[in-house]
Amino acid sequence: MTQRIAVLVEHLEGQPTDVTFELLGLARRIANTDGASVQAYLFGERVGHLAESLPADSVTVVEHSALHHLAPEPTARVLAALLPADLPRLLLVPNTSLGMDVAAWVAAALEWPLVAYCQALEHRGSRLVATAQLFGGKILADVTLDERPTVIAALAGAFAADAVNPGAPGKIERRDAPAELAALRTRSVVLERPEAADVDITRAEKIVAVGRGIESKDNLELAEQVAQALGAVLAASRPLVDAGWLPRSRQVGKSGLKVKPKLYFALGISGAPEHLEGMKDAELIIAVNKDPKAPIFGVADYGAVADLFEVSEALLERLEG
Repeated sequence: MTQRIAVLVEHLEGQPTDVTFELLGLARRIANTDGASVQAYLFGERVGHLAESLPADSVTVVEHSALHHLAPEPTARVLAALLPADLPRLLLVPNTSLGMDVAAWVAAALEWPLVAYCQALEHRGSRLVATAQLFGGKILADVTLDERPTVIAALAGAFAADAVNPGAPGKIERRDAPAELAALRTRSVVLERPEAADVDITRAEKIVAVGRGIESKDNLELAEQVAQALGAVLAASRPLVDAGWLPRSRQVGKSGLKVKPKLYFALGISGAPEHLEGMKDAELIIAVNKDPKAPIFGVADYGAVADLFEVSEALLERLEG
């Protein structure tokens, strides 16, 4: 029997989420090396039409009214019912608000190993090794996978969405919903979306980001002036957002938003792992920090060990002069 790498399809408002395609790309790379196939699990209500857009060798579709909002309990119960017979080599689940619950539930129910907060999955020789983040990314742990079926809860944005379409649409198999869905302990009532942000930093081509080095909320005005002069948007690291200086929609990092601008200008950001995870793929990174040992310099293309206020004022003089 050919081994399978399975992926849980996360979707919202009728469209698969970006992390779904990231995991399908990861599954394809692993499958190509191991001679395996890629299987997608698509659950929901009236979602079968999405199956043809998924770059997988096969798509297993389960539709039921209890799966309308893809809540954790019904999703986990369907997986727990299907997986013992399918027995994939890996089950890739997005490490999102949905996936964190689903991955833990399924792993416990089936007594399968679980690697949560996975940021890398690669072959090292003949072994498949997963790298997991601990303590918000302060520690990275390598886990060598054995032959047992394993659940991988993968971080959004950690993998490239470069899935290779197998050509013709993969096999689509519809299965009946398990009886467990008739006796759920929880039910999804309504999906409420947060108010739209004033700006979408994930689409910005230029970003000026500020960290603790800005010192006070009043100094944000200077950073905003630099951003305007560069035609950029203003963003921040988590401490400034937690302090209420900028809204959550401006936070860059693992617990915020992942960005890939053409220019990322970091002012007074030391570069904690949580922050670097959200911006390290920018095309051009320029960092200004007084600490020569600041981790941000490890990913920066250009760096200045200098006072951010002096650099900002000098830059404004050149841009506005």
